[in-house]
Amino acid sequence: MKAQHNKILITGGTAGIGLAMAQQFLAHNNTVIVVGRRQERLNLVCEQNPGLLGKACDVSISSEREELKRWVQEHHPDLNLLINNAAVQYNFAMLTDGVTGNDISQEVQTNLVAPVELCRLLLPILQQQPESAIVNVTTGLVFSPKKSAPVYCATKSALHTFSQALRYQLEGTSVKVFELLPPLVETQMTEGRGTGKIAPEQCAEALFRGLKRNQYEIPVGKVHLLRWLWRLFPVWAGRLLRNT
Repeated sequence: MKAQHNKILITGGTAGIGLAMAQQFLAHNNTVIVVGRRQERLNLVCEQNPGLLGKACDVSISSEREELKRWVQEHHPDLNLLINNAAVQYNFAMLTDGVTGNDISQEVQTNLVAPVELCRLLLPILQQQPESAIVNVTTGLVFSPKKSAPVYCATKSALHTFSQALRYQLEGTSVKVFELLPPLVETQMTEGRGTGKIAPEQCAEALFRGLKRNQYEIPVGKVHLLRWLWRLFPVWAGRLLRNT
């Protein structure tokens, strides 16, 4: 997959890993559209990063996903790279923390339904391009879930499996399916959680290299080791991050 001269749409692109990816691709002669929920945040990010384009959309809402598709069709019919990065994580105990149905729905809609639906909605545009790709951002927790974030881990594990199955379906087409698997990253979502975090820029650089190599699963940092441990010693690997 070429890493230059693409037109790229990144959900959750106004902060953290998404913004780092946007800056990385922008610096290498790509046209980059970042999607975020708040127009004022989009305006600020685009002002700070000349050349960056922004589109307001809450991807957890079905009608806004449909509107995003129509907007892309009208304004960016040459889109050839979709990066599903937007995610939320709530840490809670099901028995004691008073978790609500709305909390669970928000995680499921944002982390799983939205990327699956955006693949469905934008695939007709992507497959019209000579070379195109989908990147789904998951996590090393697909190999070793932590007990404090059961819904987050479940949605990312489901997205991991979806990415594999979609890759099988799209074999022989112009659309490649990649998966980025970061470790714990220093972002707003992980503020106050855990230690040993890596910078978002490391994830962006890993994705850039992985695309150029056609490396369909791109583990970042410690996830390299975790994936091998999961293959060789699955029971032990499954316990590794349990209490983090």
